[in-house]
Amino acid sequence: MTDTGANTGLEELPPVLPIFPLTGALLLTNGHLPLNIFEPRYLAMVQDAMATHRLIGMVQPRDPESDMITPEIYNVGCVGKICEYGELPNGMLRITLEGMCRFEIVKELDIATPYRQVTANYQKFKHDLEPVHRNCVDRDALHDALHHFLEFEDGSSDWQTLDHLEDDSLVNSLSMICPFSPAEKQALLEATDIATRSHLLISLLQMMLQQVEAHRTVQ
Repeated sequence: MTDTGANTGLEELPPVLPIFPLTGALLLTNGHLPLNIFEPRYLAMVQDAMATHRLIGMVQPRDPESDMITPEIYNVGCVGKICEYGELPNGMLRITLEGMCRFEIVKELDIATPYRQVTANYQKFKHDLEPVHRNCVDRDALHDALHHFLEFEDGSSDWQTLDHLEDDSLVNSLSMICPFSPAEKQALLEATDIATRSHLLISLLQMMLQQVEAHRTVQ
């Protein structure tokens, strides 16, 4: 099942959100995050979300190595709407979340559901739902950093296809798919706006390039 009507206003976002803590999972506005759901508590969460607002808050644990049932989590996440939903033969669910808006956690609720729920405040990030000004990204610098990184990684990139994306879609998509650490992904999530995120993205790509070059030199 696919839903392409994910347009939501700030007033439509619920004050209480179910959350899915997942290390290394970055969801940003207009981005699409596919997930395989298999734990019973998260299967219940998805079914409950499908019966109501279809919204789930993605957050990261503060400690990537934590094996706690309820790990400490970062205070900022991104709410996503289930835009694709499918049942797999083994009882798992396959969903895709479309990023809507970031949120701050006000408090975690003491509730009976097997999954965690929080009170969320979206006000600080209301600009996530507004159109992004054009030409706020240095595409030449981004192209240069991305091109050299992919070249060293023996990959390829159709930059012409990427370059047709709007600034926010371009930066957010690259931030989500590039292999950054959980802490780096959290920094990208919390970047104030697209211009700030693009500067951070370029810096992270350049740092990654330097590490690759240093590794090649040692070899």
